[in-house]
Amino acid sequence: MKSFLVLCAVVALVIAEEKYTTNNDDFDIEALIVNVPELKNFNTCFVNDTNCNDVSSDFKRNLPEAVREACAKCTDVQKHIFRRYLEGLQEKLPQQFEEFRKKFDPEGIYLEPLKAALAKA
Repeated sequence: MKSFLVLCAVVALVIAEEKYTTNNDDFDIEALIVNVPELKNFNTCFVNDTNCNDVSSDFKRNLPEAVREACAKCTDVQKHIFRRYLEGLQEKLPQQFEEFRKKFDPEGIYLEPLKAALAKA
């Protein structure tokens, strides 16, 4: 019985601390933001499934869940990248930001909690 309780506690701990892969945590988000054509390509990948490269495809894999769950599984670095991405997109490409919003938050219920969670990063 004790072994079962310990096993349950370990499983619960692993599930609670599950994070997205850190493969692209070294991504230079500032370079992307100043390169408006590439920023647009990233958003086109996220919204229309075109113009994807290895990095944007990797980010896109978790994007719907990250938006819905206010980046709960994101590392601090990923939260920073996501915050800067949204800020840069909204500032430099407002029409594409609106496309992003319509794709991932059509009912307008996820972006504000997401922005609040990302504000600390």
